[in-house]
Amino acid sequence: MEANNQNRSLRNTAVSVLDLVPIVAGKTATDSFRTSLDLAQRVERWGYKRYWLAEHHNMAGIASSATSVLIGHIAGGTSTIRVGSGGVMLPNHAPLVIAEQFGTLESLFPGRIDLGLGRAPGSDQITAMALRRDLKGTVEDFPHHVQEILQYFAPAAPGAKVRAIPGEGLKVPVWLLGSSTYGAQLAAMLGLPYAFASHFAPTSLHFALKVYREHFKPSETLPKPYAMACVNVVAADTDEEAHFLATSLYQSFLNVIRGTAHPLRPPVKSMTGLWDEAEKYAVQSMLKYSFIGSAESVEAQLNTFLQETGVDEIMVTTHLYDHAARLRSYEIVSQIFRTHSFMNAESF
Repeated sequence: MEANNQNRSLRNTAVSVLDLVPIVAGKTATDSFRTSLDLAQRVERWGYKRYWLAEHHNMAGIASSATSVLIGHIAGGTSTIRVGSGGVMLPNHAPLVIAEQFGTLESLFPGRIDLGLGRAPGSDQITAMALRRDLKGTVEDFPHHVQEILQYFAPAAPGAKVRAIPGEGLKVPVWLLGSSTYGAQLAAMLGLPYAFASHFAPTSLHFALKVYREHFKPSETLPKPYAMACVNVVAADTDEEAHFLATSLYQSFLNVIRGTAHPLRPPVKSMTGLWDEAEKYAVQSMLKYSFIGSAESVEAQLNTFLQETGVDEIMVTTHLYDHAARLRSYEIVSQIFRTHSFMNAESF
């Protein structure tokens, strides 16, 4: 094991939500925004700690492109749960703009806003060009841009020519996101909390957590490492129902494998004929950390994951076609954790 997990259990581990704001077949983005707010309000009552939204562009099945706007929508309709980005794809934005946006959000909803930053574009190269107008920036810019944002949130420096207003002095919690060891190394160096995208990129999870913990340098905001991992969960009243519902998730990732764009499709009785063996293997490899089944089955899978990783927080994403089934899945997960984590867990 990579951490001392003797006292770790699902009962004392914070649980959070990643909402990709799916557009389901036959519905619109307006419907997605309505159901996302309903989900946020319910998971707040069920004790989830955070509600994060992820930046994606030019994807027919995901409506979270204007991430900061949606964060304001969700935060405005809730009262206690932390709301943030999982994440903002920093290469698409000027650091000052992000500092101003999240400074504004923090001013509107004090003590409830998180800023998660990623270094991927969240889109293909053509879309990235449309967002930025050029692709002159490199991966090497990301650490400098993260530090620039941290400076904007710090108290005003004497003689500073550029300031984030609002934003200055607000110390908005900044997380680094990753699917490899790159983000883990940078988060460790800067003393920031780290979130790993194991819900679609499971390969480097354990090594990234090891790198983060071994190289972590305490900072003013974080005295010791704090790691979160995101997983897919489809929970239902029976194993059979959960595996049926999960076929929507499989179809969504099949789109990713094929490079096609479709709204989220309804579940099917069988995936036979919808994918070939190579595609099935690729999808299942990406979805290694997907926990599917009844409450008992999912609890066992989540507990094994916690013991193997020792993460401080688990973020759950549930990609289902039917909103009622999605709500039920999150309700079951909340019963598994049995915690009011937004009230009693460590916060940033």
